[in-house]
Parts: sequence; C-alpha cells; structure tokens
Amino acid sequence: MLVAGARAGYAGGDVLVKILKESAMRRVSWMRVSWMSAVAMLAASGMTFGQAPAGGAPVATGPAAEVQRAYAGQMNNILKAAEKMPADQYQYKPTPEVRTFARVVNHVTEAQARSCGVANHTAPADMVKTPSDTADKDAVIAGLKASFAECDKAFAATTDANFTEMYTAGQGKRSRAGLMWGTVSHDNEQYSTLAMYLRLKGLVPPSSEK
Repeated sequence: MLVAGARAGYAGGDVLVKILKESAMRRVSWMRVSWMSAVAMLAASGMTFGQAPAGGAPVATGPAAEVQRAYAGQMNNILKAAEKMPADQYQYKPTPEVRTFARVVNHVTEAQARSCGVANHTAPADMVKTPSDTADKDAVIAGLKASFAECDKAFAATTDANFTEMYTAGQGKRSRAGLMWGTVSHDNEQYSTLAMYLRLKGLVPPSSEK
C-alpha cells in the first residue's frame, strides 16, 4: 500500500509539473504575440526605436542620452510636485512616524548635491547646502533648484566616452554611470513619495495631469 501510494503521489507530481510547464509555455507564447503586435503597431505608425515620429527631430541614442532623458523627466515631476504642494502643507506627514513633505524634498536636495557634486568634482565646502526641514516652502524649493542646477551640469557633461569613468565618493569609488543612474533611481523613488502625499491632500501629481 505504501508503494502504491508513493507511485500515486509521484504520478500526481508528474501531472502537476506538466500543468505548470504548459502554463509557462502559454505565458511565453502570449508575451511573444504581444511583443510582435507592439512592433507591428510601431512599424505601421512609421516609428522605430531611437527615432522620433515622422516630421520630428531624431531622438538621441546611447548610454548618455538615455540617462539624460530619464533625469529630465524626473526633474520636471519633482519640481512641479514641490511647487504644487501648498506652503501651509510642507510640514504635512500622513502618520507621525514618517517624513514631512519638506523632509522628502530636502532629501532629494541633499542626495543630488552629493552625487552630482562628486561627478562635478565640487569641493565638499562648496556643495549645495540643504535647508532646514522646518524652513518655509520658498527656501526648500530654492535648495531643490540649486541641487538641480548642480545636476544639470553633471548630466550635461555626461557622454558615452566618459560614462565608465571612476570617481571617489566617500570611502569608495563610483562610476559616472552609477552616479547618474543612481540619481535618477533615487529621484524616482522620492517622487513616488511626493506624489502619494499630494494624493492624500486631494491634489493630482504632475505625472498624472492631463
């Protein structure tokens, strides 16, 4: 009986494996069809990767161009989010344990000052100073804009040729690629928090505006 039960269990396992394999194959097939459909739609519209729609200027390609476009999008969203939150809500935080809106904005400022300052070889004493977390809206935004000015310089100086150059950052080394994409990634993370705070105050985040 034990042998028969084991065989039955083994057979059931085979069936389960077969079902999982078939399910995985269906998902792969569906993804292939979706991808081919998307490519067909792009071809039908006259668009190809790395090109603008007909009549538009060509879109720059390459490692530097990609990170520069990503940065520009994040900068636009973060600046608009900072402007959109009313001044009297800069000390708002959803729960006592989390950061205020001003602290989140200031965190973007201090992070960008460090990473872009390293890429620009800015001396520590000359790096952008982060305002107090209790400063008013104008002061917080002024600090944010100063950090974006520092990053504008760093991203504008980024090229495919220097993308892998190494820099001293604190006690370690970072490539320009790591610094630039790290800034974009961190900005994206912080923007998601700013957007959530705006939603909680009944305001539409910049990236969702029509």
